[in-house]
Amino acid sequence: MKKFTLAIFSILVSLFAVSQTVIITDDDLTGDATWTSDNVYLLDGFVYLEEGTLTIEAGTIIKGKADPTSEDNASALIIIQGARIEAIGSPTAPIIFTAEFDDVNDPADLDETDRGLWGGVILLGEGRLGFETETSSVEGIPEGELRAVYGGTNDADNSGIMKYVSIRHGGAELSPGDEINGLTFGGVGSETTIEHIEVFGNDDDGFEWFGGAVECKYLVSAFNKDDAFDYDYGWRGKGQFWFVIQATDEADNAGEHDGSKPDDAAPFSQPVIYNATYIGSGVDAETKNSTCLHFRDNAGGTYGNSIFTDFANEAIEIEDLEAASGVDSRERMEDGDLTLTNNIWWGFGSGDELSTADGGMLRATEGGEDPDATFLVDHLTSHNNEITDPKLKGISREIASNGLIPQPREGSMAYYNAAATPSDDFFTAVDFRGAFKYDNWAAEWTAVDEYGYFGEFDVIGINDYATNDVAALGQNYPNPFRNTTTFDVSLEDNAVVNMYVCDMTGKVVQIVINNAFMTEGTHTIPVSGLKPGAYTCILSVEGRTASRRMIVTP
Repeated sequence: MKKFTLAIFSILVSLFAVSQTVIITDDDLTGDATWTSDNVYLLDGFVYLEEGTLTIEAGTIIKGKADPTSEDNASALIIIQGARIEAIGSPTAPIIFTAEFDDVNDPADLDETDRGLWGGVILLGEGRLGFETETSSVEGIPEGELRAVYGGTNDADNSGIMKYVSIRHGGAELSPGDEINGLTFGGVGSETTIEHIEVFGNDDDGFEWFGGAVECKYLVSAFNKDDAFDYDYGWRGKGQFWFVIQATDEADNAGEHDGSKPDDAAPFSQPVIYNATYIGSGVDAETKNSTCLHFRDNAGGTYGNSIFTDFANEAIEIEDLEAASGVDSRERMEDGDLTLTNNIWWGFGSGDELSTADGGMLRATEGGEDPDATFLVDHLTSHNNEITDPKLKGISREIASNGLIPQPREGSMAYYNAAATPSDDFFTAVDFRGAFKYDNWAAEWTAVDEYGYFGEFDVIGINDYATNDVAALGQNYPNPFRNTTTFDVSLEDNAVVNMYVCDMTGKVVQIVINNAFMTEGTHTIPVSGLKPGAYTCILSVEGRTASRRMIVTP
């Protein structure tokens, strides 16, 4: 009996420890600090990290108080210039920022319409701004608050690391008319690491960049009220694998892209973004959903190998001002600073014709010099854009529907005609268009997954595609293997053959056969030199592919 009583006491103590709530006010975060996963942290008002590093353990829950005890209008975490955040979650233990009354153990207590219940997260750095002065301040923060200043001359500034972080149900007003974005970057530099970040159900933009050069990978902007992604003040970073799903009740642009302020200030915005999948509110939705992409105020930038689909209105507007009005984004496009290349466009409420007329997917600027947007038509045509159904497996905006599967089906043009990915250390070289191929990198750690929006991806789909009418790829033997395995490649006729190995993100990690002429018949091909993990071996012959999964053991 005594042992039983002690066991019960131990369990109760453990449960009590897990449920501890630590209230964090601005006075409580004065330097280096560590937030651990056995506590819940409640932000009370504007909480600034003024120096040092805030380390947040994987699996930690941070909530924002709805009605701060201070004079602040909202609760938010603000990492100021010179300070750092080290928030490194994992797929199975994400770091979650959410509302005070969100029961994170009950996926059904809040949904995509529960917005503006607290503030958000703000990172401030010393990167260059395209602004009238070298620095600026966060809108909505009381005037004169020096800790809200961002900008400078160091585009390589480092504000820390954020990985596997989900920011939910935010967007409260900092001041009347100034809602906060889910995640705001003010002058954040390129040495900052931003990967696997979700903003869900925010009352303003999901993500917004003001200048700087931070690079961001694996972003999810889901069911946010205003723009999914918004950049301004000369952001010149990079992005890859970005996903948007917009709600039917509230949504604006998927991408609102501004250049600088004033428009002729340097530098203007010119990020490079590849492998995005943007799904709007639906062709028949009654939301604002102004356009999928809107470039204005001299904004430049690049979108490549991306999919844009299911929006209530037009696909694109490139601001085209009268000559006397000054510089515009049309000028950026004509000068090669704004590029849309090898993208797929489909499913717009205005129509899917490459035109500004009725039934067209383009929007001309009112009073602009080119009412037919001929410059844009010519650009899209000459840069290998396609108007075609990407054949996504499922689009659903219903909680617990398991119907959202933004993976292209077999035969989708998403698997063909991709442009070469930029060759630098940031970008992952992949051979598909859109944010997803075989696996769902947004599974487990996001609210979109936890709340039951996502359905099951065809993780590999290997055996279905192992044979076609020109070639067959036999299952490797042995499998799993440690050092070397072999594949049998069977050809119906003489052909030029490519064969390569991808990891589970779709990244090509090994070229096995490179444009080699091979005779008809069966060839045994060895593969070796891979690190432990799961891989896909892909055979490509005359535009047809066959694939097999293989496992490398330690």
